[in-house]
Amino acid sequence: MKTENTKARPITKSDMKTKRLGNSDLSITPIGFGAWAIGGSGWEFGWGDQDDKASIAAVHRALELGVNWIDTAAVYGMGHSEEVVASALKTWPGPRPYVFTKCGLRWDKQGSVHNNLQAKSIRRECEDSLRRLKVDVIDLYQIHWPTEDLEAGWSEMAKLQTEGKVRWIGVSNFDADQLRQAEKIAPVTSLQPPYSLIRRGIESQILPYCYSNGIGVIVYSPMASGLLTGAMTRERVAKLPDSDWRGRDPEFREPKLSQNLALVERLRQVGEKYHRPPGQAAVSWVLRNPAVTAAIVGARNAQQVEKNVGAVDLQLSDADVAEIEGKKVQEPEPVMAA
Repeated sequence: MKTENTKARPITKSDMKTKRLGNSDLSITPIGFGAWAIGGSGWEFGWGDQDDKASIAAVHRALELGVNWIDTAAVYGMGHSEEVVASALKTWPGPRPYVFTKCGLRWDKQGSVHNNLQAKSIRRECEDSLRRLKVDVIDLYQIHWPTEDLEAGWSEMAKLQTEGKVRWIGVSNFDADQLRQAEKIAPVTSLQPPYSLIRRGIESQILPYCYSNGIGVIVYSPMASGLLTGAMTRERVAKLPDSDWRGRDPEFREPKLSQNLALVERLRQVGEKYHRPPGQAAVSWVLRNPAVTAAIVGARNAQQVEKNVGAVDLQLSDADVAEIEGKKVQEPEPVMAA
C-alpha cells in the first residue's frame, strides 16, 4: 500500500478564511468539526466504541487549527456527543466556537431511533440540548429529517428563535419542495445535506435552489463516512464491528465497494501531486461548488483532524477534477503552421 507524502505546509489559523452562512451573522470556516462519530456506540447508527479523551483532544486540535464551529445532534450517541462537546468546551481556553445541533430524532431505551417533529417534542429536545451542551443559546438549531409534521415543527423552531433559545434555524436532509414549504413559515438559514463524490443527488435541484435563494449549505459526509479517506481498505471494512453502522451501508458492500475503492485510488493519485492524502482531495472537491458554504468533517482523534483539515487550502484544477471523476481530459488542438 502506498504511504501518503506529508510534506505539505502545515495548516495554520491564517488559512481559515470564513464565509457568511445564509441570512445569519455567523461567519464560519470552510471546515467544521463533525461530532457524529464521537457519540460512540450503543445506538442504531453508532460508529463503534469511542474514547472520550480522544474525542476531546480531537475537538481541541480542530479549534487550535482555527476551526470555529462544531456540528452535533441530540441523537448522536443518544445525547453523549453533546455531552462530550460540552466537556471539550469546558476545558478549551480559547474563544468559544459556534455550536450547531439538531432535533427531530428521538430514541428508546434499546437505542432505536424514530422521527418526531411535534412542537412539544422539539421544545423538550431544545431544553435537553441546552442542558447537555451547557450553553445559554444554540447558535444554529436544525431539524434533522423532515416528516409530515414539518410545518408544526418548523413553526416551533421559529418560536424558539424568537424566544432567544436559539440564534438561527436551519434544516437537514430537506429537498427543494420542503425548503419552499418551510420558508412560507420562517426563513431558512441553512440546509445540511449529504454531499460527496459518491452522493451527488443534490446538484440538480437542491444546490441551485439554495444558491438562488441565499440559503447557506453545510454539507455532511464529504468523505463518505470515512470511505474516501484512503484509510478504509477492503480488509478494514470486513472487520467493522457490529456496533459500527457502516458495515450495513451499501456503499461499504459489493458491488459498490470496489467502485468506491477505485475512486479512492484516483483521489490518491491527484492528492500525491500536492503531497496530500485522498481525503483532503475529496473534501476540496466538495468545497469547489459555489453553492457550498462549508463542509462537516468528522474526526475521532487529533491525528485525523490534522490529516483532514488541510483541505481548506487545497485548490484542485479542472484537470484534477476530471481525473478524480474518471473523465478524459480534453487535449488542446495542435496549432498548425500557416
